[in-house]
Amino acid sequence: MTDEALAREACAQNHKEEMGMRGQRNFLSLAILAAAAMPALGQEAAPAGQANGAAPSAAAIPDFSGTWGRFSFPGMAPPKSGPGPVANKSRRPQSIDDNGRPFRGPNVPLVSNNTQLVGDYASPILKPQAARAVKEHGDIELGGWPAPNPSNQCWPSGVPFVFWNMGMHMLQQPDKITFLYVFDHEVRHVRLNEPHPAQVPPSWMGDSVGHYEGDTLVIDTVATKVGPFAMVDHFGTPHSAALHTVERYRLVDYDAVKDSLVQDAKENFRFNPRANDYGLAVDPAYKGKFLQLELTVEDDGVFTTPWSATITYRPATGDWPEFVCAQNPHELARKSALPIADKPDF
Repeated sequence: MTDEALAREACAQNHKEEMGMRGQRNFLSLAILAAAAMPALGQEAAPAGQANGAAPSAAAIPDFSGTWGRFSFPGMAPPKSGPGPVANKSRRPQSIDDNGRPFRGPNVPLVSNNTQLVGDYASPILKPQAARAVKEHGDIELGGWPAPNPSNQCWPSGVPFVFWNMGMHMLQQPDKITFLYVFDHEVRHVRLNEPHPAQVPPSWMGDSVGHYEGDTLVIDTVATKVGPFAMVDHFGTPHSAALHTVERYRLVDYDAVKDSLVQDAKENFRFNPRANDYGLAVDPAYKGKFLQLELTVEDDGVFTTPWSATITYRPATGDWPEFVCAQNPHELARKSALPIADKPDF
């Protein structure tokens, strides 16, 4: 199962065959508890360090826990000003309006084409080698076939690629934050009020430490492992061992996020917010507290400058789905090797 299967109508049938049965809410509870107790994939427990100053009182810390969702893809909205992420050169008419209804009328905006992910390799944030990688990725897409990326190759996503997920659950504890993402049971562990170790072994999700700054949860991630499909987005933008991502999470009112929602609607393709393959639903008319993620990405090996983006989540409802990425080399040009017997069984 692949994100292209979700994002592309042409692969919808493959998506249904691979994703497996949806779990029930008790699956979510068990998975979250198990995830909180286990170290991240390929990551050893970090040595204890000194806290980054005094921790705020429990009364001052917002409650970020719960299931959050959105209905846009790939999902990163550009900032109001300053450098932003690589955008999709391939455009298509937007499908869903601000009320969650199909777009009608002559003035339908053109947004990121979810069926053809061709990054703007001329973006000024890209160094020449990175620009070539983005162009090569886009050329595969223009040839009519999905280009390999971490999710369609059943590979760990890493940060910030993992933010393409349209559903996630946050488990907030006094000493750590655990993120569970919808696709392929991916889990992140964030230690609170600790520094990074002096020597950080690279891991697929990197080493993430966090702290609270007033009403903001700040997470700093380094040491993300560089693998065969290592990239920060769906356009093949690579990263190096120098990748550094800072996330800032806040609970904000509608008036504070409406500009970001407008930016998102201008750039990202929208799916049906109430009925989609994720099994999670959001209310497009919701006007309560939103979870807003502002991220900053820097990598001297790839980018000419740090850049930022915004992702805005609404509370999500519905059964937590169980998605399993199938290592099937016959689908979507997957490169994952399958075990082969020395002698055939029949």
